Amino acid sequence: MKRLLELLGFLAVLQGAAGLLHEFTGWRLGLVQRVGLLERHGVYVSAALLVLGGALFAAAASRRQP
Repeated sequence: MKRLLELLGFLAVLQGAAGLLHEFTGWRLGLVQRVGLLERHGVYVSAALLVLGGALFAAAASRRQP
């Protein structure tokens, strides 16, 4: 379970950073800008993904090793 949380946290941080790069540089990275529903809220969604990734890493760190 710890590995899964770490993987999901890494993916969330990666997508959040890619979304912010897209918003500030125009590079076509990540999945945030490809979802039509999130079209005008890219910065907020990307920041939320970064926070979610940090929370997932914290949850993974709090898990005991088997």
